[in-house]
Amino acid sequence: MSKLRRQISANIPSVVETKSLVDIKGYTGNLYESIAIIAKRANQINIAVREELHNKLEEFASHTDSLEEVHENKEQIEISRAYERMPNPAILATQEFMENKVYYRKNDDDLFR
Repeated sequence: MSKLRRQISANIPSVVETKSLVDIKGYTGNLYESIAIIAKRANQINIAVREELHNKLEEFASHTDSLEEVHENKEQIEISRAYERMPNPAILATQEFMENKVYYRKNDDDLFR
């Protein structure tokens, strides 16, 4: 199991929970900046999970162009279902952000001076 999958399975609910906007704002001092950080982390998680899933499913892929030879592979279906049950990347990113596990830095260069 990959590091990402172990991290995801670590007691993170797959259901959306409401978060206090004041708490989210408290980490950076700006709500929109906090949401932008969460969104960027969610994109990173999504890309990593998608690549991992495609690599696992590539093992089962048959490279024939015939539509008649399409058959279901139970292992492939189980892998797909396991990834479907995983929490949404936005939920994971929010959880990481609230636990201070996300590294971010602020660019102090003001482009509009």
